[in-house]
Amino acid sequence: MNIPESLRYTEDHEWIKPVEGEEGMALIGITDYAQSELGDLVYVEVETEGGQLSKGEIFGSVEAVKTTSDLYMPITGEVVSFNAELEDAPETINEDPYEKGWIIKVKLDDPAEIEGLMSAAEYAEAIAQ
Repeated sequence: MNIPESLRYTEDHEWIKPVEGEEGMALIGITDYAQSELGDLVYVEVETEGGQLSKGEIFGSVEAVKTTSDLYMPITGEVVSFNAELEDAPETINEDPYEKGWIIKVKLDDPAEIEGLMSAAEYAEAIAQ
């Protein structure tokens, strides 16, 4: 299971990564574990672009062949963009969940909030249970 050390994670299997060179901005997606549990993704829906959301609120959903799963904000912030490549190629999340498969870009209300999320080691322990 691929769990990059440089990211932070949630119990709901989202990851967050600050955007280099863009202070207060971060990318959010779902983990390798989440995509493998869901199976082949066929659709990604995000209708919250431009919206201000609190930590824990639903920002979208992913649909796989057999199930649909809600996506939750790991931090509080404004959804500034959606990865438009996922409209035509949702399987990108299955193939590359941590780079090309990011789902939304967010302007963080409080960048320090990221530090309260799980480290790679904590997330690995959580999914091993």
